[in-house]
Amino acid sequence: MKIDLPAVEEAAKELYIRALKILPPDIKAGFTKLTESETAPTAQSVLAIMVTNIQVAEDTENMLCQDTGLPIYNVTIGRNVSVDGHALMQAIRRGCERATHEHPLRSSVVHPITRKNEHSSCGAGVPVIHIDFSDTDELFDIEMIPKGSGSENNSFLKMAIPAEGVDAIKTFVIDCVLAAGGKTCPPTIIGVGVGGTSDLCVALAKRAATRPLGSVCSDPEGAKLETQLLKAVNLLGVGPQGLGGDSTAFAVHIELAATHITMNPVAVNMQCHSARRARARFSPSGVAYGF
Repeated sequence: MKIDLPAVEEAAKELYIRALKILPPDIKAGFTKLTESETAPTAQSVLAIMVTNIQVAEDTENMLCQDTGLPIYNVTIGRNVSVDGHALMQAIRRGCERATHEHPLRSSVVHPITRKNEHSSCGAGVPVIHIDFSDTDELFDIEMIPKGSGSENNSFLKMAIPAEGVDAIKTFVIDCVLAAGGKTCPPTIIGVGVGGTSDLCVALAKRAATRPLGSVCSDPEGAKLETQLLKAVNLLGVGPQGLGGDSTAFAVHIELAATHITMNPVAVNMQCHSARRARARFSPSGVAYGF
């Protein structure tokens, strides 16, 4: 299957707009679950306002949140797929720029030193583009995630001591949730990376934070730790928007990698309650959009 680059550009544009306006079904189901279990009156009220905001945004084709975020595109390429890698990245960048200019969207991307905004949602290294590979035949997916600053500002890394074991992971995650408080616009998805090198660990935490609700860590020990940490996090009383309650997090997601015998890195990356994402799947018959 040969990938049509103009179609990639159009998909990159469309995905950015879709991600900002339509919340994935799993996140909506997450709100329903939290609403049914929440016991604090203030938290119940805040959750109801969030659900109303989602409905109004979709009914009026407006954005779920004013923060258009840092644009992230995750590309998965399967077997028997032909595409020029450099041209692919350029097409995604053009699509990101077009979404910003043609919709139009507020550009949230600035130079890190001068703070100059080119009003394109692009800059050095942005959009962030990750490319991975699959053994699935003729698979070509593009996932778009607009990562807001409220959640991204609450990112943490600790190079823990191996002798501290799992307790170091648990303590660090709890401390991070308490430090973030309401700044992450909870209820959140708490992504935890464990293992690897420092940079891989942080990347794992981001991958975990942006996984769909209902997904489970592929490692049995990681899956067990997800359940334990979610229970602990929702006992902290942070609650929706940090105003108290049972609903601090939709989920705790963990991604693991092997690490060095003398290391125990752990990273935390959070996703806010507006956990936005959109996906395009290319096939010989065309492009299908979803989540």
